Amino acid sequence: MPTVTSTPISSPNRSTDTSRIQLIGDGSTFDAGPQPHQPKPERMRPGQPPPQFVVFSWDGSAELDTKLFSRFRQVALDHGAAMTFFLSGIYTLPEAKRHLYHPPQHPVGASDIRYLSDEHIHATVEQLGKAWLDGHEIGTHFNGHFCGPNGVSRWSPVDWRSEIDQAVGFVMNWRTNTGFTDLPPLPFDYQKELIGGRTPCLEGRTNLLPTAAQLGWKYDASSPGGLQVWPGKTHDLWDLPLQSIPFPGHTFQVLSMDYNILYQQTGGSTQGDPAKRPTWKQQARDAFLAGFRRAYQSNRAPYFVGNHFEQWNGGIYMDAVEEVIGEIAGQKDVRLVSFRQLVDWLDVQDPAVLRKLRTLNVGQAPSGGWEAFLSVPAAHATGSR
Repeated sequence: MPTVTSTPISSPNRSTDTSRIQLIGDGSTFDAGPQPHQPKPERMRPGQPPPQFVVFSWDGSAELDTKLFSRFRQVALDHGAAMTFFLSGIYTLPEAKRHLYHPPQHPVGASDIRYLSDEHIHATVEQLGKAWLDGHEIGTHFNGHFCGPNGVSRWSPVDWRSEIDQAVGFVMNWRTNTGFTDLPPLPFDYQKELIGGRTPCLEGRTNLLPTAAQLGWKYDASSPGGLQVWPGKTHDLWDLPLQSIPFPGHTFQVLSMDYNILYQQTGGSTQGDPAKRPTWKQQARDAFLAGFRRAYQSNRAPYFVGNHFEQWNGGIYMDAVEEVIGEIAGQKDVRLVSFRQLVDWLDVQDPAVLRKLRTLNVGQAPSGGWEAFLSVPAAHATGSR
C-alpha cells in the first residue's frame, strides 16, 4: 500500500518514541515495529516439563455499551495475560458504507451480524489499538458471519480470499470509511499482523485452509470438538481447535466456548430463568476449570477457551470467565498467552519432542514423570495427530 506523509502521534502505552511515524495507506494504520510485551520463545531443555499454555480468545471483539472489550483488557493487565481478539472486519465499517462489503454468494452489504453504530465503531477502533499495545493479538472472525446451509461452508478458496481481503481492507481504511479524525492510527500493519482466525460457527475451514496457507498464516482456530492433546498441523497451519471439556453434572462433554455451555443449559436462550443463573454460572466456571485441570494435571496440552463479548443470562458467562482467569493465573508453569505467542513457541521446539508430546492422550500423564519422559531421546518418539 502507498504511504502518506509522516505525522505526530501520541502513544502513551509505548515505551519507545513514536513521535513521528510513517503511515500506511489512508493513515488508518502504521507499522510500529516489534509488538510490545512479547515473550521470547525458548526451546525446552531436555527433561523440562512443558508449560501449561492457556489461550482465551474472543469472537467479534466489539466495544459496545457493556464495555466488555475494555473490561477484559483490564482483567488481562491485572493477571499478566495475553489474549487473542478475533475481529469481525465490518465492525470498523459504518452501516452507511455497507455497500463497500461484497460478501461471497450474498447480496452486496448483507450480513448476519449487525453493523455497529458510529459510536461503537469509534470505541472499537480505540480498543484495538490499545489491545495491541498491551501485547494482545488481533486476529480475524472475518466479516458477515454467515452460517448454516447458505453460509461459509459453501465458500470456495477464492471466496475466502475475497472475504479475507475485505476484512483486512476495512481495518486498514477505517479512517476513510468512518471519517474519524480524533483517533490515532492503529499501530500495526494488519497484513503482517494477521496470521490466524476463527470461522463463523466453526464452519467452512476445509476451503479456508488452502487460502490461509497461501497467505502465510500460521494457524487456524476453527476446528470444533478437538481433544485436549498437543496440536499438530493441517495444510502447514497449526490446528488449534475449541476442545471438548468435562461438563459438570453430565456424562457428556461440552465445547470450550461460552455459547456452547449456554446452549446446553438453556437450549440457546440468552434470557433464561433468572433464578437458575447462579447455578448456571457455577457450572460454566466449573466446566472451564475442569478442562484446565485435566490438561494441567496430565499431558499439559495447550488449553483453548472461546468467548464472545456478551451479556447472555445477565452476564454470568463473562463473570465465570473472569473468575477462571483469576484462579489459574500465577499457578506454576501456567502461561496465559495469545494464539500468536503459542505458535511462536511451538515453532522453536524440537519437532521430535512435539511428536512425543502428541503420543499422550487426553488426561494421560507421562509415565515416570516429565523428566524421565522427555529425557528419552525424542527422535524415537512415534505417533502423530
